Amino acid sequence: MPPLLSRRSLLVGVLAIPAVARAQATEASARVRCSFAGHDFTYRLAENPTVTDFISLLPLDLTIMDFLTNEKIAHLPRRLVEAGLVDINFETPGDLCYFLGWGSLASFHDSYVYRRDLIRRGRIEGGVAPLLVRGEFPLRLELINPSQEKENA
Repeated sequence: MPPLLSRRSLLVGVLAIPAVARAQATEASARVRCSFAGHDFTYRLAENPTVTDFISLLPLDLTIMDFLTNEKIAHLPRRLVEAGLVDINFETPGDLCYFLGWGSLASFHDSYVYRRDLIRRGRIEGGVAPLLVRGEFPLRLELINPSQEKENA
């Protein structure tokens, strides 16, 4: 029986994925550290193509600001792959989403309604208190290296 994929096809596909994303795609539930206004908190990331693309951008320095009364947003340097879109049926404060309309991050700190224009990228670990700080601030996003976490435990 002939192989399903040739070595060449497999190699081309693997090389198309950025190195950081390849490494993290194999890690179950990667985590990202967020820092702004003297607060540090983490998101446990979902596993989907949009998240993999997001991970390839890290670390990032952005600006986070209030939007409406229930979320903070941060504009990314480029649009992400949008293949992670699946219906959300349990919207929860603490969700980290990618907004298709603007190509930005949305960090919800209060209830919201899913409208098929959001890709859930993760969920905050701990409470949403850091997101309640009003204003516009520099935001630092960094991938948490699982091996460093084990050393610090």
